Parts: sequence; C-alpha cells; structure tokens
Amino acid sequence: MQSRHFVQIVGLSAFWGASFPLLRIASPAFGPITLAALRCALAALVLAVLMRLLREQWPPRHAWTSLSVLGVVTLISPFVLFNFAALTLPAGYSAVFNATAPSFGVLAGALLKEERLTAAKLLGCVLGFAGVALLVQLGPVEVTWPVILAALACAGAAASYGVGSIFMRRAALAWHPLPASASVHLAAAGLLAVPSATQITHANPTWPAVMALLVLGLVTSGFMYWISMRLMREISASASTASAFLIPLFGVTWGALFLGEPVTAGMLPGCVLILVATSLITGFRPWQRSATP
Repeated sequence: MQSRHFVQIVGLSAFWGASFPLLRIASPAFGPITLAALRCALAALVLAVLMRLLREQWPPRHAWTSLSVLGVVTLISPFVLFNFAALTLPAGYSAVFNATAPSFGVLAGALLKEERLTAAKLLGCVLGFAGVALLVQLGPVEVTWPVILAALACAGAAASYGVGSIFMRRAALAWHPLPASASVHLAAAGLLAVPSATQITHANPTWPAVMALLVLGLVTSGFMYWISMRLMREISASASTASAFLIPLFGVTWGALFLGEPVTAGMLPGCVLILVATSLITGFRPWQRSATP
C-alpha cells in the first residue's frame, strides 16, 4: 500500500468516525428519514458540481437501475438505521457497531462466491458479534428496549455496509468513481423524497443541526464516498476495509470530546474483540510486514 493510500484511509476513518457525533446532533432535529434524504441530496449536489468542473459525464441510462440498488444498500438503509440509532445510542457505540461491517461483508461474499470463507474469517465473524454483545452488556448505557432496538438498527446498518461493499467495488470498477458516486446519491435522494416529505413538518432544525447536516452531506457523504470508490479501484478489497480499525477510535474520541459521552473500562473488552475480529476477517495485520514489495 502506498503512503497516499494510507493517508486517505486514515482521513476517511476520521471523517466517517466524526459522522456519528454529528448524527447525534442532527437526527433529533430533522428526524431519521428527512436527515437521510437531505444528506443524500447535498452529497449529490456537491458531486454534480465536481462533475461539471471536471467535465465528467453521467453514467448511461442502463446503469441507473444497478446504481439505484447500490444507493438503497449503501446509503438509504444504513443512513436511516444509524439516524434512528442516534436518537438513543451514544456516538461511540454506533461507531463500534460499524466495525462489524466486514463480518457481514465476508458472509455475503461467501454466499455470492466472491471470496472463500476460511476458518480465520469465520472465527472473526463470531468474535465480532460477541464483541458487540459485550459492548452492549458492559458499556455505560443501561440495557433497555429502546437501546436494544437501536443496537439492532446499528447491526442492520453495518450489514448494509458490509453487503454493499461488494456491489460498491463492482460499480467502482465498472464506472468512473465520480459519476457513479453522484448517481448513487441522486438516486437515493429521489427514492427518499416522498417519505421524507411526509416527515419534514416534524423537523425542528437548530443552527448546530444545520451545520452538522452540511458536514454530513457535503463532506462525509459526498466527497468521502467518492474518495472511497477511487480507493477501491487502486487497492485490494481487504486493504480498503482497513478503515474499520480506526472508525471506532475516532467515533469514540469525537463523541467524548464534543458531546461529553462517557468512555468506561467496560467498553474495552467489546472494542478489542471487534478489532481482533476485523483483523481476522480482512487479513489486515499492521504489526506484520507484507511479504510482497
């Protein structure tokens, strides 16, 4: 992996980790569905402007069906579910749950015959889910039915990201990343337009929520999605998931710094299990030297 790829992965992790505290600010103000719709619309706008500046062309008409499906899996489903979870769970919890996405990706890849399910990867899946259970049980949040529902929403969002990464890589190889990213967000915004219109009257935006929405839409969704698709064309699939190691660290850190969320020793066992699981699943070993130059 080249240095610029590593820097981009760390940058992606930092911004994606920051999205979880921002969801805690924006989701109660806009509502889960409306926030997802506005986020996708803003991302589509900034990517369309970049396309115009770089003179990129939109994908052909026959590509829009598959790109719309990609929008449902990688944008609509995880956005709405994480937005719902943000109404209850601390940002650090959601960020750690997100680290289970590679587990779902490996299972989906095996079912779709994209990759072989080895013993190490299977053990990683088991440890990852065990880590989530420990996090919920031993963390500072009292286990109640709303917390359980929010945790299940996070698991569903992580599953969407894991499964969607397979189709996202296919799209990255089939189409230019910038037009593909813009099309995915535009399609997602269109699909969310009607359901969000029925909920927008309940929105109660504040200035902090509006600022959070702008960062979520313009940066962590639009620009970072494009960077992620570009990475998927240049590095291996396992390397592209290396950000899963760092997103929980940034999510917990940003939540503690800016929202005053508690970080307790009880969270450590679950976090460690999830990170070990991600290492087993992706084969990413930062402590080992690569055998290839």
